[in-house]
Amino acid sequence: MMSESKARQGRFFEDFTIGAVMRHAVPRTVTTGDAAVYQGLFGSRFPLHCAAPFAKGLGYPDAPLDDLLTFHIIFGKSVPDISLNAVANLGYAGGRFLKPVFPGDTLRAESDVIGKREVSAGDSGAVYVKTTGYRGEDEKILEFYRWVLVKKRDKSAPAPEAVIPDLPAQVDNPLSAYEACLTFSDYDSRATGEKFAFEDYAEGEVIDHINGVTVEEADHMAATRLYHNTAKLHFNAHTEKDGRFGGRLIYGGHVISLA
Repeated sequence: MMSESKARQGRFFEDFTIGAVMRHAVPRTVTTGDAAVYQGLFGSRFPLHCAAPFAKGLGYPDAPLDDLLTFHIIFGKSVPDISLNAVANLGYAGGRFLKPVFPGDTLRAESDVIGKREVSAGDSGAVYVKTTGYRGEDEKILEFYRWVLVKKRDKSAPAPEAVIPDLPAQVDNPLSAYEACLTFSDYDSRATGEKFAFEDYAEGEVIDHINGVTVEEADHMAATRLYHNTAKLHFNAHTEKDGRFGGRLIYGGHVISLA
């Protein structure tokens, strides 16, 4: 009797079932090394993430990880189960950083399938999921919705009934998770290197960020490996040269961090 293939192909559009819950493999204990590499890749200079004394002056026990680093790690956990066969990541909604994350914390992720709809060409479909990041077993630290275009295994397979979820249009009470822990008891304005404060910004004001950055293959590939994002669309230049973009696609989270 032939054994089941152990090569992991990832899920195709037909393999997703509304209501399914996926507990993603490989929890990750984050370290100060992760924080330093993130700063090296993206040039982040927030004193909150660079200096423990500054963070403690705001009421934190230590310098927390950059929130987007937490996002990359949780997102990367979901890739093998959701977007290994992605054509493109289409969007996000309802992203909430629920609690700060510190070196030494162990993170894991789960995703709920909440919708799916086949595209008119019949070769792929949008899959909607809600992904939640946890510290340890059950302490929520991050949640977000995303929808991703995933290839079909068999183009002739009949289209399922379309289920499009009602996604949040805005985030309610965005400060609720942080207001309880912040004190601003010893805020050091000198550490920020910035003369502008909250009241200096106005609704409708436009700020032109004049410094651009060229995306390098080495940086992008380092990011995908660091955060366990193994989507074929980002990794394999040989197969993707014949794809719709003519080459590898830069991981969208990499662009978000640069921006």
